[in-house]
Amino acid sequence: MEKQEYKEELYKLQVQLVKFQKYVIQDNKQVCIIFEGRDAAGKDGIIKRFIQHLSPRDAHVIALGIPSQKDKMSWYFQRFVPHLPTKQEIVFFNRSWYNRAGVEKVMNFCSDKEYKDFFKQVGDLEQMLVNSGIIFFKYYLDISKEEQQKRLNDRKIDPLKQWKISPVDEKAQDYWEDYSKARNVMLEKTSFKLTPWFVVRADNKKEARINTIKHFLSKMEYEGKDEKELLYDKNMVLEFNLDCYEKGLIAP
Repeated sequence: MEKQEYKEELYKLQVQLVKFQKYVIQDNKQVCIIFEGRDAAGKDGIIKRFIQHLSPRDAHVIALGIPSQKDKMSWYFQRFVPHLPTKQEIVFFNRSWYNRAGVEKVMNFCSDKEYKDFFKQVGDLEQMLVNSGIIFFKYYLDISKEEQQKRLNDRKIDPLKQWKISPVDEKAQDYWEDYSKARNVMLEKTSFKLTPWFVVRADNKKEARINTIKHFLSKMEYEGKDEKELLYDKNMVLEFNLDCYEKGLIAP
């Protein structure tokens, strides 16, 4: 996708997002969108394009840091609950409770019991969210090992990306296979009927951003919706199922 084409596409979609937010506010809707993915998968960038022209009073990004001692002594999901959207709000989680199924599992930041308990509870939690009226989506941004290496190297060079570097990043490539196994277990165990996972093939940042926004808006109903602007590439954003492995739609 050429730069000018990308800018034109993005502008049209951000106009649609503003229309969607107007609907959310007028109809007292609650919207929660989770973004997960490996380090350098593009979560920051895609959320930035979603939220860029939305009202900051009613759209928020949640990116929680390392759990405090109090958090560690509490029910695992407790620290996320206060950040869930109230009526008229859109909330974007840049990583979420699925940390437990990913980085915490791979880096041994949680016990085996805590890991298993997570899977026992997360489905009930998400069902409660949907039953309460929250519009709930979760996207997994999937990239290849080669693309991750390139992006991690770019972080070391670009002075504006220095804040993104962390000790966990340094081990991302070394633990690639472990992260792949954890990702597969997470997707298979937690892609529920009410709250499925949508996998975004994110090696191309521009196309990933454009198609994810299109996918999300295509699933919504709001005044002024332009259906023809929301035709997304179904090979770029797809609902997870086991066929994704066989068709090579998920990075090994």
